[in-house]
Amino acid sequence: MARIAGVDLPNKHVNVSLTYIYGIGRSSADAICKRAKVDPNKMMNDLSLDEVNDLRKLIESEYKVEGRLRSEIGLNIKRLMDIGSYRGLRHRKGLPVRGQRTRTNSRTRKGKKKTVAGKKK
Repeated sequence: MARIAGVDLPNKHVNVSLTYIYGIGRSSADAICKRAKVDPNKMMNDLSLDEVNDLRKLIESEYKVEGRLRSEIGLNIKRLMDIGSYRGLRHRKGLPVRGQRTRTNSRTRKGKKKTVAGKKK
């Protein structure tokens, strides 16, 4: 089992396995395979040590993944909250940030439903 960026990659096609790393999607995985000259349809366990090292070096040097990416995203959200922007206030209150309606839906951000008494007239 190959280990890249602190993640154990499963024995699947290389371009699919790379998506298990936080910050790498399908298009990035295809681009990485092309730049490292690795066949994307090869299985992960069939790669030689040199190919795995090429992938590892490319990802570590060119891409921001896993912990570095998570901390940067967290800092961006914290910056929005500190400057008191509208998006920062929505993050602080735990409401949807990107303009979605909240009268119905948005249960993912708001959490479990809290019943309020005395609504009917």
